[in-house]
Amino acid sequence: MRVEHEYERKGALAYLAAWDVHRARIFGRCEERTGIEPFRRLVAQVMAEEPYRSARRVFWVVDNGSSHRGEASIHRLKEDWHNLRLIHLPVHSSWLNQVEIYFSVVQRKVLAPNDYRDLQEVESRLLGFQDRYQRIAKPFQWKFTRADLAKLIRRLEDQEQLRAAA
Repeated sequence: MRVEHEYERKGALAYLAAWDVHRARIFGRCEERTGIEPFRRLVAQVMAEEPYRSARRVFWVVDNGSSHRGEASIHRLKEDWHNLRLIHLPVHSSWLNQVEIYFSVVQRKVLAPNDYRDLQEVESRLLGFQDRYQRIAKPFQWKFTRADLAKLIRRLEDQEQLRAAA
């Protein structure tokens, strides 16, 4: 594709998504921006459906994004959904969050190259891909084990000790 040197920004769109790791279901929505209220709308979208609405517990694994960081987010969401348990991943470990796998697929299949006319086209493509992906989705085969994690932690600790000794 040939691109002129003048760059014309046409706005930004936030794509929020939740991934059910057991059922391979994707729930997504486009918002004008990120934040507490857009995240609450995503949670409401998921929690309004069965089996989540009536489940004894629904675990939400999240990174430390500002819209769902800290104890305040745990309490805020617990007020709305008594069965929701918010689990925060450690900082810099978003790779443990399986929705990130889906986001990497979206990046490769939908967003690159970035040749959209406007935000409506971006939203249409994102939600269209989401619908198509939903029809073929299967749970990700997670191969990273506790033993792998223990090895990684030992390796990182060894590197830290070497740096400290140097």
